Amino acid sequence: MDAHGDDAELTAAIQAAQNGEETAFRTVYRSVHPRLLGYVRTLVGDGEAEDVASEAWLQIARDLQRFTGDADRFRGWAARIARNRALDHIRMRGRRPAIGADDSELATRPADSDTADAALESLGTGRTMALIARLPQEQAEAVVLRVVVGLDAGSAAEVLGKRPGAVRTAAHRGLRRLAEMMTKGTGRAAAVSTDTIPVQRDARDRATPTGVTRSPARTQKDM
Repeated sequence: MDAHGDDAELTAAIQAAQNGEETAFRTVYRSVHPRLLGYVRTLVGDGEAEDVASEAWLQIARDLQRFTGDADRFRGWAARIARNRALDHIRMRGRRPAIGADDSELATRPADSDTADAALESLGTGRTMALIARLPQEQAEAVVLRVVVGLDAGSAAEVLGKRPGAVRTAAHRGLRRLAEMMTKGTGRAAAVSTDTIPVQRDARDRATPTGVTRSPARTQKDM
């Protein structure tokens, strides 16, 4: 099934879940959770990502009735909830985000556009995610939201509280730096992992809805 078909199926599942269908909610969870967890990992690290993601899903389940929109908007809405839970967790622990390490070790010469494109096309879930975590925070979040979670620039901007143009710029710079790290480590920018992350298709910028309400929470075991 192509991306459009996948989005239509997810949109239908979201609507069914809002009508109380538990099976539909599980479909939504299984579709969105892996990429959402990848985003949370860039913020809090592997050790605590599952707990933070679980907290995010409890809020998603509680607030689902007030959500309006399609699959793209849902991904952005869920990512914003996950980010807020992650930042709350970081503040509570008195720690810095997992992303945002010093990038001084990177070569000063920017990668050319072909190398950046190769990095985008070959993003994997293993070593490449660890490299993303070494990017400056603004770039790392932009890359993960755009490429891993699959948001368009408008939805990613809503999650981060920035303008779409700023998100595009940060994602572009992050991909160029990522390409350099991949080239430095392997001699080429492609084929970092055979387990690749699908690349988000181009889409019009969309705003992410903000409605929040209280409704009966679903437990993690039901997902």
